[in-house]
Amino acid sequence: MRAVIMGGTSGIGLATAERLTADGAEVIVTGRDPDKLAAVADRVAVAERLDGASERDVAAFFERTGEFDHLVLAFSPGAVGVGPLRDTALGDIRAAFEGKLFPYLVALQHAQVSDSITLISAASAHAALPGTVGLAAVNGAIERIVPPLAAELAPKRVNAVSPGVIDTPWWSFLPEEQRQAQFAAAADGVPVKRIGRPGDVADAVRYLIGATFVTGTILPVDGGFTVS
Repeated sequence: MRAVIMGGTSGIGLATAERLTADGAEVIVTGRDPDKLAAVADRVAVAERLDGASERDVAAFFERTGEFDHLVLAFSPGAVGVGPLRDTALGDIRAAFEGKLFPYLVALQHAQVSDSITLISAASAHAALPGTVGLAAVNGAIERIVPPLAAELAPKRVNAVSPGVIDTPWWSFLPEEQRQAQFAAAADGVPVKRIGRPGDVADAVRYLIGATFVTGTILPVDGGFTVS
């Protein structure tokens, strides 16, 4: 099995790369940060520097890579566009789209994938939390394209994983004390009474890769957030 994980040098992407590598897959990860790439180089088959926002570079990458079995899209621009809508610059929301949705679309146009595509979205797509309008817009758009993509790209399978609050570097914009308070509040508000770990989401991605009768679906991995 050969898999490409774009945005695979930290957090959910890296956890997925490690899970698939442990399963015996040949895993290629991409990222922009040379230090992160160097840190994971001996943990995957290939770690390649790539700006997912550059269509020319992405097209060249997939031309070099050739056909492979599974694609996982785990780009994250960080906490861009977070905050009350009236206080958020529209340029920040645009940057959130350009840092996640549009790189996903570029990859989908150029990837020579034969079996499955898994997109990472977020629970903000179907939540009603103040201060998350920008996040909801981006992740809602990602989730909405999954069913038509599954129909358009069949028999390739297309699914998404929708994580809740996961302890990843995404939260580094908050000071440590505030971050831990946020995590505690989030854990208290879901049935499982804890926040997620990157491996929780990676296990869901691994399931979808192997679930050959599942396509066009959004799989929540949120500790019960969507039902609480």
